Amino acid sequence: MTFRKRPVKLDTFLSSHAESIIKDARKELKDPARRLLGKRILTLGGIALLSGCDLSNDKSVNTMLRKMSFFNDDVQALLFNPKEMAPTYPESMITRPFPFNAFYGIDDVPEVDAATYQLQVSGLANGKRVWTLDELRALPQKSQITRHICIEGWSAIGRWGGVRFSEFMKRAGMDMTAKYVSLHCADNYWTSIDMPTALHAQTLLTLTYDGAVLPPKYGFPMKLRMPTKLGYKNPKHIVAISVTNDYPGGYWENQGYNWFGGS
Repeated sequence: MTFRKRPVKLDTFLSSHAESIIKDARKELKDPARRLLGKRILTLGGIALLSGCDLSNDKSVNTMLRKMSFFNDDVQALLFNPKEMAPTYPESMITRPFPFNAFYGIDDVPEVDAATYQLQVSGLANGKRVWTLDELRALPQKSQITRHICIEGWSAIGRWGGVRFSEFMKRAGMDMTAKYVSLHCADNYWTSIDMPTALHAQTLLTLTYDGAVLPPKYGFPMKLRMPTKLGYKNPKHIVAISVTNDYPGGYWENQGYNWFGGS
């Protein structure tokens, strides 16, 4: 991997961003789903010494860790190479069955009617605003076998097929110089991604899994599959996509997960 280097002053780093580490660290200690993040951050005591933060003051702790979370996002974005491909795998390595994972149980997977389904496009876009499932299936299709990495500590390899997202964005007249793409889902989940990731060659608007129509438990009618992102950044049951320059946040991101979410 090739990294672009930019000078960072240590005193600026500590004063501007160290506060947000404690929030992420405390959540790491309380929530097993964040143990992966916890491996990447400093101890509370060390950060307190560096920043002068009062660990008995929840507001001070939260402010400090939120700033560090944004700093982490900036660093990940700086290191992200939009031309570097994530690893791909042979069919023999596909995980069967591929795990189900969501913020709810499998019995609560939403039912989406393919006949009436419409994908809404909004924001900074001047092309077609409403897409049917048949129209999406008529676009050029790609397939890839990549690894899904969950923040909970497990991973699985699957075969996904669909439309290269950059191709869909082009056909929908989306502004590819904008900062963010926001995605909203039929299960009330939402997330947002940076534009370089949206344009990455392996970012797929997936319509199939393992050669068949995408099953409901994996995100029917479509899932945005990004092997360069952690699992919580890969939304399922997408019903609306918006392009914007205003920070959109996300379901887990608004609860403390890092926004960039690189794998």
